[in-house]
Amino acid sequence: MQVKPAATLNIQSKYWRVLAVLAAITLLTAVAGGVAATDAPWFYLQLARPSWSPPAWLFGPAWTLLYILMTLSAWLVVRARGWPAARPLMRLYAAQLVANGLWSWLFFHWHLGRASIADIMLLFVLIAVMIVAFWRVRPLAGMLLLPYLAWVGFATALNVATWWLNTGIL
Repeated sequence: MQVKPAATLNIQSKYWRVLAVLAAITLLTAVAGGVAATDAPWFYLQLARPSWSPPAWLFGPAWTLLYILMTLSAWLVVRARGWPAARPLMRLYAAQLVANGLWSWLFFHWHLGRASIADIMLLFVLIAVMIVAFWRVRPLAGMLLLPYLAWVGFATALNVATWWLNTGIL
């Protein structure tokens, strides 16, 4: 059995800590959005929705998977670049998390349809920029974000259509 040098173990444990921190920050975003959306299932069912809207139960599993993919993507970038060099990219990651978490407050808690549309459009752009930036560092990191972009693109269309059908409420 070959024993790894202590320096290698320290580097590896550092990256596991980075993964834990990224997972915690991403989880905080999910929790913050979840707090805003405590009445979301009831509110969502009260809204007129387009015929192509997914069932309410699908959102939780979809977002869980997307948050996992986001976290792994950011982690791959930090591993490839190292923390100091990845810091600007992690600011971009943090910015999209803020826009992501804010959307639930705008739509579900405050019922601000137009503001939620502006926010989700900003989120879409931030994700697209993040994909390009992450892809340049590590293509797999960019690829892991493609389902997120697709889902937010779909969610943008759903947000606009739902707002259009409920302008008196949203």
